[in-house]
Amino acid sequence: RPAHVLTMASLSVGYAPPVKRSVLIAGHPTSISLEPIFWRALEIAAGDLARPVNALVAEIDAARLEVESPPNLTSAIRQWLFARALVG
Repeated sequence: RPAHVLTMASLSVGYAPPVKRSVLIAGHPTSISLEPIFWRALEIAAGDLARPVNALVAEIDAARLEVESPPNLTSAIRQWLFARALVG
């Protein structure tokens, strides 16, 4: 395996099924199912940006609705987190 290929074990996380949580978007409860690694990344991103997870999810939701063919919210969150990781 090439050195640049990380394993889940090397990241101190394991493979796990999605976990459903409720978030508030514009005062409305919304259920989101994300794998624990994505929930952790979302919490870290929210902390880095000094805002609650609910506020960050609302921002991602608003941004996804501006595109011509918006993905579902869970997909938008994963894409936002991956893009954030790519830019460092």
